[in-house]
Amino acid sequence: MRADAKRNRDHLLTVAGTTIAEQGIDVSMRDIARTANVGLATLLRHFPTREALLEALLHTSFGDLTAKASELETSHAAEDALVSWVRDCVAWTTEYRGVTVLMAAAIDDPESALHASCVTLRAAGARLLARAQATGAARNDIDGDDLFALIAMLAWTGDQPALAPRASHLFGIIASAILTSAGGGRSTGVYGER
Repeated sequence: MRADAKRNRDHLLTVAGTTIAEQGIDVSMRDIARTANVGLATLLRHFPTREALLEALLHTSFGDLTAKASELETSHAAEDALVSWVRDCVAWTTEYRGVTVLMAAAIDDPESALHASCVTLRAAGARLLARAQATGAARNDIDGDDLFALIAMLAWTGDQPALAPRASHLFGIIASAILTSAGGGRSTGVYGER
């Protein structure tokens, strides 16, 4: 890719990230192009669909969360690794209002531009969950799909202005429901508050 084309693409991603964070994923492609001071055709040349734009925008974050799961798997106790990773996922997904709806749909849609990234992310969480289950720290009646759904549910809660103040409390309840130990993250909030 030529340097000027890469600069333009990076600029579009920066503007899209800011716009989506402020207005949610339903912001029109036309509004993103207008905010970036380019024509709609220019935006569509780089990103022909909203999902293609979101995949490019979120790709690094998906990779970071997957790498974080691998790091936690080797550096933390199973219970702590699982809770920490779920907390990071929930916090990240609330940065882009409405992205959890797309992620939940993409997981079952191989044609979605987000499918591969979502499947990889779900697999990373499933590994952490299986490790916690193997040590007896997590319930055995949930799987990676359930964990992905719980993350989406908690992120959706954080997207709702009326419910956002309860997000940390609800995270603690869900963490306690996943874990088998008595302390199971009950007082740990979405952003790590105690």
